[in-house]
Amino acid sequence: MHTANHTKDKGFTIVESLVAIVILVLAVTGATSAIQIGISSYIFSKDQTIAFFLAQEGFEQIRNIRDENSLKGQNWLTGIANSGDPCEFGKICRVDPIPLGQPFLVRCGDTSGSCPVLRQSPSGFFGYNSDSSWTDTIFMREVMLTSINAKEVSILVTVNWSKGVVNRQFKVRENILNWQ
Repeated sequence: MHTANHTKDKGFTIVESLVAIVILVLAVTGATSAIQIGISSYIFSKDQTIAFFLAQEGFEQIRNIRDENSLKGQNWLTGIANSGDPCEFGKICRVDPIPLGQPFLVRCGDTSGSCPVLRQSPSGFFGYNSDSSWTDTIFMREVMLTSINAKEVSILVTVNWSKGVVNRQFKVRENILNWQ
């Protein structure tokens, strides 16, 4: 009796190799996509947080001027929203927390998008300084005041920014009162 010794080839077929490659490509593509989505979400969250703080700063500056007016015994809206003031009701203005000899409030115009972009100092402050060490940012802040009654004003702060072709906007409204 003679027994035949058949050895089986121990390699991958082309079909098995192609299936393995497809599975590997799908796994890498899925991981890359998840990382890209995570980075995009991080960038959006960071920009939205900056926009929130820029809007809050706009409110704080208006409140500060109102409070200073009270301490000086002036009308609570002096320099803010009276006729001819930068943030006259219905007009769009910008708030500069670091004015460097300029007023805190400056009229931009009557339409949205008329304010310049904010600039950032090397130490991280945002403002409108024209110093060459300050760089343009992607953020634009606009403030508009609306009279509710003689003792109440509504402040609308809008922060716009763009990333590539995507335009974002953060709007927030707050009312301040004449507490004098």
